[in-house]
Amino acid sequence: MSALEKPMSSSSANVQSLHDETPRLKLDEAALEAAKRSLEKGAVTPSYGPWREDIIALLNDALATEIVCTLRYKRHYYTAKGLSSPAIAEEFLVHAQEETAHSEQIAERIVQLGGEPDFAPATLLERSHADYDESSDLQAMIRSNLIAERVAIEAYSQMIALIGDKDSTTRRILESILSQEQEHADELSDWLTP
Repeated sequence: MSALEKPMSSSSANVQSLHDETPRLKLDEAALEAAKRSLEKGAVTPSYGPWREDIIALLNDALATEIVCTLRYKRHYYTAKGLSSPAIAEEFLVHAQEETAHSEQIAERIVQLGGEPDFAPATLLERSHADYDESSDLQAMIRSNLIAERVAIEAYSQMIALIGDKDSTTRRILESILSQEQEHADELSDWLTP
């Protein structure tokens, strides 16, 4: 028997047979066909499954949080007083603008998912994860904003874990917002005096 005619060893045969039984990566043809229908749903395809409404609800609460944070930072920007307040007040304004940008990203994603962003003023505070604050002392303002940023970090971290691979676009948006909230918390922590 030549080397070419030599039978495979049992270990080689096992590797081959294991490979044949391994599930192959394949697209779901039925889902691809379903994506051709319901064009009025835009980017929302069957792959969103039962999670779309839950994700929209989570995003609407995040939207309320971002709006409340914008309002708190704006108030602190206009009312901050003290020797070091001008520089800190300017940062409050920058943070307010970034929170506004977050709310716009979130509202747009809600619409992309086929939902309606909830801007209702009457329920903003009850839906927001963070509190509004009317402190007049600069250190109290910093502390209040730091608490709100830490709450936002925790909320976004939980949302990212909950959403996981159910909606990769929303997850990436939230990861980007989370990164900026972490930067805000670091800045505020540096300004907080013991």
